[in-house]
Amino acid sequence: MNLLVVLDALLEEAHVSRAADRLGLSQPATSSALERCRHLFGDRLLERAAGGMRLTPKAEALRPRLKDALAGLVDVLAPPEVLLADLRQTVRLLMADSLAALLLAPLVAALSRTAPGLDLVVQPWHGAPAAMEALTRGTLDLAASVFPSAGPDICRKELLREGYVVAMRHDHPAVTGFDLDRWLSYPHVLVSGRGEVHGALDEVLARHGRVRRVGLVVPNFLLVPPLLLGSDLIALLPGRSIASGMRDGLAVLEPPVAVEGFSVHLAWHRRREGDAGVRHVATTLGEVAGAHAL
Repeated sequence: MNLLVVLDALLEEAHVSRAADRLGLSQPATSSALERCRHLFGDRLLERAAGGMRLTPKAEALRPRLKDALAGLVDVLAPPEVLLADLRQTVRLLMADSLAALLLAPLVAALSRTAPGLDLVVQPWHGAPAAMEALTRGTLDLAASVFPSAGPDICRKELLREGYVVAMRHDHPAVTGFDLDRWLSYPHVLVSGRGEVHGALDEVLARHGRVRRVGLVVPNFLLVPPLLLGSDLIALLPGRSIASGMRDGLAVLEPPVAVEGFSVHLAWHRRREGDAGVRHVATTLGEVAGAHAL
C-alpha cells in the first residue's frame, strides 16, 4: 500500500523531489521506493528526459488504474467524515475565462465561509478532449465548461444554460435598422482558443445561404469588449460572457437569426465521488451557478 501511494505521487509529479515534498518523505526514501516499484512492475516507470523525467508507456497505462485502485481502497476503509471547517485540501478546477469571471468570485466567497481550509488551483481551458484526459489521468479534479459528451467514467451535471447575444459599440453604424444584412456588412470577432476561424454561427448562416467575414480571432472572451469599443467589429457572444461592468458603451442585441444556445456542465471522474473537498466545491459551484441562472 505504501509503495502504491508513493508511486501515485511519483507518476503525477514526474519528479522525485516534488513527490518527496508532497508525501513528507526524504528524497533518498522516495528514490528507494521508486527502485522497488521498478522491480515490482518490471519497468523503468520514470525515465530521464530533456528538462526532467517522463513516464514510460507502461507507467502512462498504469496511472489511471492506480488512481482507481487507491480511490477504491479509500472507499473500503471509509474514514470518518471530516467536518467542512476542518478540511485542508487543494482542489484543481478548470474553467473557461468567461465562466471564471462570472462564478469564481462568488465561489471563493462561499468557500471562505463554509470550508476556509480549501485551496483552489484554477487551470485554463484547452478544449474538451484535454479536460477529459486530465480528469482521467487525475491531474484535474473538476472541469466546468461545454461537454457535449463524456466517457463512462466521467460524471457531469448541468450548471447553467447559456444563450447568444450580438454585441457592438453603442454608436456602431449597424445599430440603426439592425438586421441580418447590416450584421453581415461588418467584420466579426470570433473567440477560439485553438485559432479556429469558423464557429456555431457559420453553420447557421450556411443553412441560410449566407457567410460572414471573420476579421479577428482572439483566444478568450475577456479581450472582446475593449476591441468592440474601439472598432467596427461585431461579436456573437454567450450572454453571460459580457459582465455587467463591461457593458458600458456597448449595444447588446438579439441575433437576427436563431442560434441555438448550449449547456455548461461540471464534470469529474467517478473516483472523486467520495472526496469530501471535491464534492463540496462541486456542490457550492452548482449553487453559485444556480443563483446566476435566475
